[in-house]
Amino acid sequence: MTDHTPADSTPLSPVSGSSVRAGAHGRPLHAAALRFYWGPMDCGKSTMALQMNYNHARQGRRGLVTTRIDRSLGPRVTTRVGLAHEAVEVTAKLDLRALVRSRRAEGVGIDYLICDEASFYQVEQVEQLAELVDADDVDVYAFGLATDFRSRMFPAARRLFELADSVARIQVEVLCWCGREGLLNARVVNGRVVREGAQVVVGDTAETAQVRYQVLCRRHHRAGELGPATSGCSG
Repeated sequence: MTDHTPADSTPLSPVSGSSVRAGAHGRPLHAAALRFYWGPMDCGKSTMALQMNYNHARQGRRGLVTTRIDRSLGPRVTTRVGLAHEAVEVTAKLDLRALVRSRRAEGVGIDYLICDEASFYQVEQVEQLAELVDADDVDVYAFGLATDFRSRMFPAARRLFELADSVARIQVEVLCWCGREGLLNARVVNGRVVREGAQVVVGDTAETAQVRYQVLCRRHHRAGELGPATSGCSG
């Protein structure tokens, strides 16, 4: 009788009785994916990122939370509903492949990455995330904006749209002051919508911020209309 038992001790996946090799926690090897979740400000991207991290960690999976230029200006993911989590700050020169592989070399397994503010990453870093999925079987969950204050796509967001296994718009509805669906992020300086400047400038949605952002529908973003002075920032 011929012995068809695999030469190594890697368990087989229970899915449909197949002989697909199983990785960590019984998941099939090479089942990792790059997923991109996007939406305008105030739609809950960072909140969803921390919820995702919680859900995976409670199942025993080991992950890293990364961010770039969080509103706290520190190595943390913070949310407007009060949640926060320590994170690795993604500097312009950070090699995400080296980050994960160095942890593994130290005996710390990494099953997934939660990448907040991913639209601010370098394009090369998005390529590195794709490589970690394909070569290292690491799940990547990226969260970020699609477009900047001029309604033009961030380079990293564009690359995520091109490379991701799945792309989903976060479904928490954000409203323009007029009641229409908020689609675009306007940069507001001294009470006026600005159209020029650096693509990335740290700000918040609070009216007291020196540089603030307000989510508008396309019509009012194009017109630069922020609504009645008493309306504040919806969403």
